[in-house]
Amino acid sequence: MTGTIGSGARSSAPTLEMVAREANVSRATVSRVVNGSPKVSPEVVRVVNAAIAKLNYVPNRAARSLASRTSGAIALVVPEDTRMFFGDPYFAAIVQGITRRLDDSEYLLNLLLSTSDPNRKTVRYLRSGVVDGALVVSHHEGDHQLHEAAHEMPIVFGGRPPNITETDIFVDVDNLEGGMTATERLIAVGRKRIGTITGPLDMPAAVDRLEGFRRSMATAGLPSDAVESADFTVAGAVAATRRLLDREPDVDAIFVASDLMATGALAVLRERGRHVPEDVAVVGYDDSPAATSSAIPLTTVHQPSEEMGYLMADLLLRLLAGEDVPHRNIMPTRLVRRASA
Repeated sequence: MTGTIGSGARSSAPTLEMVAREANVSRATVSRVVNGSPKVSPEVVRVVNAAIAKLNYVPNRAARSLASRTSGAIALVVPEDTRMFFGDPYFAAIVQGITRRLDDSEYLLNLLLSTSDPNRKTVRYLRSGVVDGALVVSHHEGDHQLHEAAHEMPIVFGGRPPNITETDIFVDVDNLEGGMTATERLIAVGRKRIGTITGPLDMPAAVDRLEGFRRSMATAGLPSDAVESADFTVAGAVAATRRLLDREPDVDAIFVASDLMATGALAVLRERGRHVPEDVAVVGYDDSPAATSSAIPLTTVHQPSEEMGYLMADLLLRLLAGEDVPHRNIMPTRLVRRASA
């Protein structure tokens, strides 16, 4: 999860967060002062206004209207194409959790799929004031302006964003631990030549799952070089599994970084005449419907995707209400044993 957001790419204009640090108060308190809220003591107003003057901070539209905007809408931004969004059960679970939380509010959800232009058109829409805040899921390293928008309006990320800053608010699972859990299961059932199919390595979740694989393999004294990258799609996993088996025909286990991709891996193993789990054990990740709908039910790492969506929406609603919220929200994973390993 590397990049340039944390350095020279960011605007030099003072931000709400900088004012909060200078005044030694919360971001929400600065927002209340900017919006003229009567719920702030005169002394705090004085301190915040002094920080504003010192930094020459000019409130943007989002900050000025945070307490009073009435659009009644929030955006769900997914920087993926429609096939990825509608084909992966992970997104369905996230949306289910989001809508379950929003049902108890007055907010409507706007869906924005922004594969081709995440850094321009979508960000202009977010900044226009037609939504009060945003939820961003499946964030890639190159989506710089989406990350920058979090400094101008309330945004909660699903998954730890690349180039993370101290002000980013996100909900995630411990993907490093999840990758270790998956790999340790394969080691525990006696496999020695274990490979992995990763997700796209411009996403922190994929990088962390790969690192978990490597750590567990190193602890067991096993080689961790049987690695192929894919893109969290079935087609990508099919191609990656074929490459892996061509290069490492003696592989006796595969950790696949999503259940959906694991169904592609199972298809290739069947194509090659390899039996699961007798010849090759397989562990997936997500515990999505794909894990139980495949011909061989998948052993997998469960992540609470619906609960993640619910918490994302809850944090955003609390931000919009002017509350302080925890920035780093990590949910647990666990192994679910089925027939594939």
